[in-house]
Amino acid sequence: MAGSLHVELVSAERVVWSGDAVRVIARTVAGDVGILPGHAPLLSALSHGVVDIQSTEGETWIAAVSDGFLSVADDRVSVLSEYAELSHEIDVEKARADVERAKAAGEDDTEALDVLRTAEARIRAVEAAS
Repeated sequence: MAGSLHVELVSAERVVWSGDAVRVIARTVAGDVGILPGHAPLLSALSHGVVDIQSTEGETWIAAVSDGFLSVADDRVSVLSEYAELSHEIDVEKARADVERAKAAGEDDTEALDVLRTAEARIRAVEAAS
């Protein structure tokens, strides 16, 4: 399809979303990046955060992701992340409980910090989708 991107959002467990889109917004270690058709090639480290995809059908898909990689080449966008979940699949109450448990564990616990960052991304994804 002319004027579109083919997007693959992939977690370690599954393909979370795949299809054609007109826009992708993602958070990289260098900051937020917006990708439109014709974007220059790009390879970047992905940060915990939200990926926002606007499909060619006009639907908006919001996902929470953990660290990973973002690749753009020839109107193909690959978002590869250890964890990725679409906003409508997220249990926001569980995410809030995860935030509280991780905060209680303290900043010195690296595993709790990772849980905290992922839970916060999950909450932001739900909020962005509503």
